[in-house]
Amino acid sequence: MLKVGLTGGIGAGKSEVSRLLVSCGAVLIDADRIAREIVEPGTPGLAAVVEAFGPGILSADGTLDRPRLGGIVFSDPEKLATLNKIVHPLVGARSAELESTAGPDSVVIHDVPLLTENGLAPLYDLVVVVDAAPETQLDRLVRLRGMTPEEARARMAAQADRAQRLAVADLVIDNDGPLESLEPQVRKVWEELVARAAARGAGGAA
Repeated sequence: MLKVGLTGGIGAGKSEVSRLLVSCGAVLIDADRIAREIVEPGTPGLAAVVEAFGPGILSADGTLDRPRLGGIVFSDPEKLATLNKIVHPLVGARSAELESTAGPDSVVIHDVPLLTENGLAPLYDLVVVVDAAPETQLDRLVRLRGMTPEEARARMAAQADRAQRLAVADLVIDNDGPLESLEPQVRKVWEELVARAAARGAGGAA
């Protein structure tokens, strides 16, 4: 098994890279998806978040109001740290559980938005970073996700900067250009990952 950490700044296009890697044959463990699952109604995760931030972060139907919570934590580093202390251990436990079900020859992609920020690179055999210029990220967040420029900048500022992400990268996918330039890069990275997985399976160095 080859364990790969996939990360990138918000708006860099990491989700599209994940989708393409799955189409190539990767096993995907999506930390964002797990983070949503562990705060569904009735879970200990949601109870802990409500205890920390109050019932005002709940929608009328009892689900987590993610935009409201995001507005609180992404403008306050201490509150963001509090949320992370609740969520990250639960996400880590569920990720390990899912990884244990993958086959021994699998390439397992851990899609982890905050890999750099939380010093998680050593957990993986290698790290792939989806890279885009800050101006590109800002444009995508405003144009495609409907954020205001201020909201987008706050989300970006809450993450590691571009240089910090690139410093932990073993492989980099440049997603600063049009979508059609992305797929050939992802396929090339996939070939590299398969080769490394085969080397590990044969007892060679990854």
